[in-house]
Amino acid sequence: MQQTIRKYKRGQAGKRTTRKVMESFSLFEMFERFMLFKKTEGLASRTINDYYTNFDYFKEFIGEDLSVDVITTELFRDFVGYMLHEKELSPVTANVRIRTLRAFIRFCYTEGYIDIPIHENFKPVKTPEDTLESFTPAEIKKLLSVIDDELYTGFRDKVIIFVFLDTLVRISELVAIKRCNVDLKGGFIQLEAGETKTRKARTVPLSFKTIKLLSEYMKETEDFEAEHLFLTYDGHQINDATVRINLRDFGRKAGITRKRVSPHTFRHTGALFYVMNGGDPFSLQKILGHSHMNMVRKYIQMTDTDVRKQHNAFSPINSIFGK
Repeated sequence: MQQTIRKYKRGQAGKRTTRKVMESFSLFEMFERFMLFKKTEGLASRTINDYYTNFDYFKEFIGEDLSVDVITTELFRDFVGYMLHEKELSPVTANVRIRTLRAFIRFCYTEGYIDIPIHENFKPVKTPEDTLESFTPAEIKKLLSVIDDELYTGFRDKVIIFVFLDTLVRISELVAIKRCNVDLKGGFIQLEAGETKTRKARTVPLSFKTIKLLSEYMKETEDFEAEHLFLTYDGHQINDATVRINLRDFGRKAGITRKRVSPHTFRHTGALFYVMNGGDPFSLQKILGHSHMNMVRKYIQMTDTDVRKQHNAFSPINSIFGK
């Protein structure tokens, strides 16, 4: 395997336009200015942290700070190749890091720190259309069956799974839910604007079964006198890493090895079941918290069996001639 070159030298800059560079900063200095700008946009702390994390992967690749005259399209294309072929990352994972870098370089060009629009010449890689997985009802029941809900942590995790499926919340939104956000009588949870990905507050409804479980859980955790809803065994706010690890462990115990047992898979599953059970995509869009319908479409990728069931139920022929 050819060794990756991590040190970029002067003279690799390639063609330049005549656009004047306003100030000369190193790559790392430009990134710090970029992050100062992002922090003024009111982004969630998790989003800010993701920017730093994704840039750290790039810093590891290049090995050292770079001057502006060696920041080229080839540098970023090499990083894309490195992620895909040496690190063997999935296109989905690579694209998360690529989008961070494109936003950063677009900022540098707009601010006049670099003289060519490098961001236009390296783009997210193509991904298969049908990459999102969902659980079957049998798999969900199997997952729940391996949880010991006689224990506090087991019962809490069972409630978490019900909330995931019922409300379709993201993991960052779930761990941020406060007790005061839950309206059991009204049958909904109010997600605060500061804790959602879109920075917009939204209300997610609850089914009767989930309300019953939440009511029991909230009575059981009253003595903690904690602000947040989902807590560790000693009464502290649970973090997203703990939820992810627990779900992964339940997946192993349940023998679900061909699918990723994660918060996002529950979100996909809940969205698909919502539509399969007759829910309309417009109310689903509001529950998911997406601004565009094309994002909703990705969540409701049906198997051939699902499509056949829906066709049998809603075929135009049946409405004309009867079943």
